[in-house]
Amino acid sequence: MESGGSREVITLGGGCFWCLQPIFEELRGVEKVVVGYAGGNVRNPSYEDVCTGSTGHAEVIQVTFNTNEISIEDILKIFFSMHDPTTLNRQGADVGTQYRSVILHETQGQKAVAGKIIKELETAKLWRGPFVTEIKQLDTFYPAEKYHQNYFQKNPYAGYCRAIIAPKVSKFRKQFYERLKK
Repeated sequence: MESGGSREVITLGGGCFWCLQPIFEELRGVEKVVVGYAGGNVRNPSYEDVCTGSTGHAEVIQVTFNTNEISIEDILKIFFSMHDPTTLNRQGADVGTQYRSVILHETQGQKAVAGKIIKELETAKLWRGPFVTEIKQLDTFYPAEKYHQNYFQKNPYAGYCRAIIAPKVSKFRKQFYERLKK
């Protein structure tokens, strides 16, 4: 394995950010995952602001990864396998624009890859309907409050963590075992 390498950052929203963070934290090649808010029109929103659905922000994770260890294509394929990209403004019981499927890219290359992956996955008919994932340029990322960072790791026995997050993490570990950090 090469050391160093090129680093990229991509910001992804696929429902509750508590669900996505533990998955990407365990992925080899991912160096950092921060939960936060992006894609809206209010400066420095709080969790309470975003929960109203009126700020335009989505709950997102910002993923920093080493391109020598994992590609943007693999990041996006894993992202799409861990949420339903065909439900508009919803993931399971979480409903609202803050839970939308969104890719906030930093480069035109990331935008092109996102479009290509969506087209491939739609053609493969892995989901029942067309993708509703929004692809747009990242404007500003606002890190979420400290108590949201690593929420699943800090609260593994909380009801939502046990009922919703733990099964997703388990599915991820089985499906991508060879991609996990050792």
